[in-house]
Amino acid sequence: MATTPLTFTKAQATGNDFVMIADATGSQKLDAALVEKLCDRHMGVGADGLIRAVPAHQDTEAGRMLAETGLTSSAEAPLWFMDYRNADGSIAEMCGNGVRAFAHFLINQEAVDPDAESIPVLTRAGIKTVRQVSEGYAVGMGVWSFIDPEMAADSASDSLVQTPGQNDPRPALSISMGNPHTVVALPNEQALENLDLHTPPKVEPNPPQGTNVEFVVPADPLIENGEGRVRMRVHERGVGETMSCGTGACAAAAAVRVWAAGDGVDTWRVAVPGGEVTIRFTSREDGAEDVELAGPAELVYTGELLTE
Repeated sequence: MATTPLTFTKAQATGNDFVMIADATGSQKLDAALVEKLCDRHMGVGADGLIRAVPAHQDTEAGRMLAETGLTSSAEAPLWFMDYRNADGSIAEMCGNGVRAFAHFLINQEAVDPDAESIPVLTRAGIKTVRQVSEGYAVGMGVWSFIDPEMAADSASDSLVQTPGQNDPRPALSISMGNPHTVVALPNEQALENLDLHTPPKVEPNPPQGTNVEFVVPADPLIENGEGRVRMRVHERGVGETMSCGTGACAAAAAVRVWAAGDGVDTWRVAVPGGEVTIRFTSREDGAEDVELAGPAELVYTGELLTE
């Protein structure tokens, strides 16, 4: 059977790793089986997800988003669409670590101006703006919100989460970062280390599209030099446990701020197995808060894979 070489780049951002594919003409077709094959750590390249970089005007789905928002994309000035898939082939809204890796990939591919003050990226969760900073790349993640505002406001929790080995389910708070997250506080680092995340945590009630589950332990002290600090592990829907999750780190910091009554702290360091990211909150006039995620991104290698 004839095979066609597929050029790819492996990228990682605090250990969250991705197969990156450049598709300037919008001709690369992806289905769940191909994505799952590429992301398989034994039979493929191995990754937490796959990201296809395609000009928005060259992609049907992105074209619909352009029409709905009034944004523009052309051959002379392309707006790049981040077509993100989970490792199991399912479609995802976006990925905070993936956006940083995506911007780094675009610069490496000479698809955008490396000296630009900011790089706009179209995602299924809207436009995200990336800029280069001392930590690597900072991404404007938009506004965080409660998935269930009424319940969260009443009790600072809206669900229960059960993991293997736990005697009782723990209360949790569900937060949207354009994709769903459920954050669970644990009493100490030993409890965090002992988690078995091979099996998806059971969340009740479960958000309609499923949810990523973050387990966090506040540092002691929680605030140091004017910055909040927490540690986190995460089980991502459609993937399993990953070394990092950018939107999950944002959700974790937001939840801890709720539980700590804000404490007047707007900058948070979130330690994950793959490194550390920085989360910054900025208040808006309408009372909501914008979130920025900053951290490193790296291209690991480029190669060709033969696909049937």
